[in-house]
Amino acid sequence: MAKRKFKPAPAARPAARGERTPPDWVSLGLAGLGLLITGYLSIVALSSSAPAFCAAGSDCDLVQQSRYAIFLGLPVAIWGFLTYALISLVIGLTRSRVKRWSRAFALAVIGLMVSLYLTAVGWFQLQALCLWCLTSLGVIASLTGWLAMTRPDSAPATPGPRYAANLVALCIAVLGLLLVDHGGLLSPRPDARLQALARHLDESGAKFYGASWCPNCQDQKDLFGGAAGDLPYIECSPNGRQGGFAIECVEAGIEGFPTWEIRGRRYVEVLQPEELAQRSAFDWKGFEEKATAD
Repeated sequence: MAKRKFKPAPAARPAARGERTPPDWVSLGLAGLGLLITGYLSIVALSSSAPAFCAAGSDCDLVQQSRYAIFLGLPVAIWGFLTYALISLVIGLTRSRVKRWSRAFALAVIGLMVSLYLTAVGWFQLQALCLWCLTSLGVIASLTGWLAMTRPDSAPATPGPRYAANLVALCIAVLGLLLVDHGGLLSPRPDARLQALARHLDESGAKFYGASWCPNCQDQKDLFGGAAGDLPYIECSPNGRQGGFAIECVEAGIEGFPTWEIRGRRYVEVLQPEELAQRSAFDWKGFEEKATAD
């Protein structure tokens, strides 16, 4: 009886050039989850309301109300939403599996670096961590890890030197822009009248007590824009929210932020420039008329 010959199973046919390969559903699902989180936070930020589980004065509220929650004039959540949207489009529409992976992985790494930076800033500058931010960090970290584990064999190995160099350069550029923006270096030139008012407050002996982690203090500074550096500001919490008060603030009996001391009177609230001018005897209207005449 003749022996039966077994033929090996045919190898899987490689995708033809231009042929669409099936999307990575795990990556697409993680990106979709990120879209839901950042989309919700974007709506909340644009409506000036607080996210769920974010009580007033909580860690979450401090982070969401801080200057670090804004980048180039837009809430950070919107930038996160755009990042997840771009990743979803790359995963869903790119035909080549290698190009899809390379582009999605690069975007995910940049998103992860930004998320880690914001988390670090929240912890070291505000001594606060936001539950929503940590959740988004977990999603982008999971997406980055999954993409790293599922790298196609023909994708840049290790990855390759050129791919790695470009990715590092992009990360540095984005993080550098964040640092510059949060440092106020991209702020417009100070308004002459606001700068004159800030200097008048300083010269007249007024004092502005605040804390680096206080959202209302940041709102007060924002009213002066680029002239905020001329305000007679006194930092009461130099060691962060968990640290002790500055001696000057303890001796002054400061209990809330921001606190203004102007001509012997104390105001524990955010004051508009016009109010500050009136209470410190600054000629607000006269300065405007003089500037118009000039």
